[in-house]
Amino acid sequence: MINNAIILAGGLGTRLRSIVSGLPKCMAPVAGKPFLYYVISHLQKQGVTDFIFSVGYKSKIIQSYLSSHFSTLNYQLSIEDEPLGTGGAIKFSLSKVSSKNIIIANGDTFFKIDLKKLSSFHEASDATCTLNLKPMVHFDRYGVVDLNNDGSIESFHEKQFYKNGLINGGLYALNKNYFLKTEHPQIFSFEKDYLEKIVNNSGDKKEVYGIIQDEYFIDIGIPADYKKAQEDFSHLAI
Repeated sequence: MINNAIILAGGLGTRLRSIVSGLPKCMAPVAGKPFLYYVISHLQKQGVTDFIFSVGYKSKIIQSYLSSHFSTLNYQLSIEDEPLGTGGAIKFSLSKVSSKNIIIANGDTFFKIDLKKLSSFHEASDATCTLNLKPMVHFDRYGVVDLNNDGSIESFHEKQFYKNGLINGGLYALNKNYFLKTEHPQIFSFEKDYLEKIVNNSGDKKEVYGIIQDEYFIDIGIPADYKKAQEDFSHLAI
């Protein structure tokens, strides 16, 4: 069981500024609490004991919240002086990781998965990275992921309207040592410049796997879904 996690909490929340201004995206209030509260609480209940928060934009707001509301949480901060992209943020945070495998979560996305299933599948596959995939219908906000029969990822497809498909839920299990074997720039996208590059351009696609978990999922990055989160989290059992 993987019991440590990096939470990417440096998002600016540009598309939410008309509704939530002056806050990092993960600190947007949802049903009376910062959205980050729900992300942390779910991971704790799933067995995560050690956290690294990758922060940048208005990081002092997050630091203050953690120290006052999660004072007993075992956590470290990885503070970016400049935006590094999701890949750069992960690479920078991994300097604080001593374990072989780690969970990567987005601070503005909630995916109510079974972490034991993810951990077991990732370790049994000996993957560099395992993505949690969410089945979805009638959508155009996300790209689609295709799987091979053994669970390795066959391909990624661009955003467009899909009647149905599997989307990347933004929650990963990552093998630190395998990931760091590859040379990475300081600033890069984990999704575009790493995952998609490996799968779409490499002969060894089995480095990246996917596991399907059809559980509650929401990304508060746009006003419509932020509004939906307000309604959902007022009665959702975390």
